[in-house]
Amino acid sequence: MNWLTNFARPKVKAFFSKRNTPDNLWVNCTNCGSMVFHRDLIAQQFVCPSCQFHMRIGPTERFKAIFDGGLYETFDLPDVLPDPLKFKDEKKYADRIKESRSKTSQTDAVVSATGTLDGLGIVMAVQNFKFMGGSLGMAAGEALIRSAEVAIQKRAPFILFTAAGGARMQEGILSLMQMPRTTIAVQILHEAKLPYIVVLTDPTTGGVTASYAMLGDVQIAEPGALIGFAGPRVIEQTIREKLPEGFQRSEYLLEHGMLDMVVHRHDLRKTLSHITHLLMDRSPGKSDTPPRALDPGAHKIPSGVDRNNLQADHSIDSEISKEEEQRARLAGQTP
Repeated sequence: MNWLTNFARPKVKAFFSKRNTPDNLWVNCTNCGSMVFHRDLIAQQFVCPSCQFHMRIGPTERFKAIFDGGLYETFDLPDVLPDPLKFKDEKKYADRIKESRSKTSQTDAVVSATGTLDGLGIVMAVQNFKFMGGSLGMAAGEALIRSAEVAIQKRAPFILFTAAGGARMQEGILSLMQMPRTTIAVQILHEAKLPYIVVLTDPTTGGVTASYAMLGDVQIAEPGALIGFAGPRVIEQTIREKLPEGFQRSEYLLEHGMLDMVVHRHDLRKTLSHITHLLMDRSPGKSDTPPRALDPGAHKIPSGVDRNNLQADHSIDSEISKEEEQRARLAGQTP
């Protein structure tokens, strides 16, 4: 009996306990409560098959879903001071940063990458809500500015996925300064005539909504995403009125003209491909090639020609063309 109890039974238990069963084989949908097998959930891009609820996902899942073949290349982002104000509340800010980096394997809330979308080169940045609520700090601001610079260098569209609780309070005024800085980066993209497309995901609130998140050439949102400046509870307490059903959700904002479209996650890649190719005047499926360099001597004035005479001749030709155009108008003819 002692042999069975002390030797045989532990051996049998040890044999069966070698099967390490992961704790996340089944995922509970927070919307409908149904249990979804993790492999099915990955295949569905983390969309509940029962209620179509869009769960929050990180940069890795976004990149794999959008880039051709799931292939992409991240690029280095500028370093910033990790704790410029030596902030401390219940915990040191530096310790919070370390925890978030350990949990997400990211240096900060924004990850940027380059790749192709149906053959078209694009730059893409994703905010991860798991990293301190995707809050906007100096590092996130620098990441977005750097992403815009890379897009300009590559002459590529810039696609941004937002998910944030607002500005990062631990950095004080330094975090608020990122709002105008990123807004200027968006303006530079516009001046370069490059598409800036924003995909708002759940949740996008605070200073992020008040700056770069609402400045896209095309504003897209996932179904059911919470989008706004202050949360519904804060607004209700302030105005002391009951808010409408679905207030600050993507469908409500689309109905009231704040968004261009609400797109299901399964259709997002196709929609982004169509928009980017249309705005860049490219045909889907063709590999992206850099524009052909101009011949340095193509637009030079030939040697031996007097620049002053050339300018004078040009002005004379202009006067003659104006006079002929005026005569054609008087004669009632089309010039």
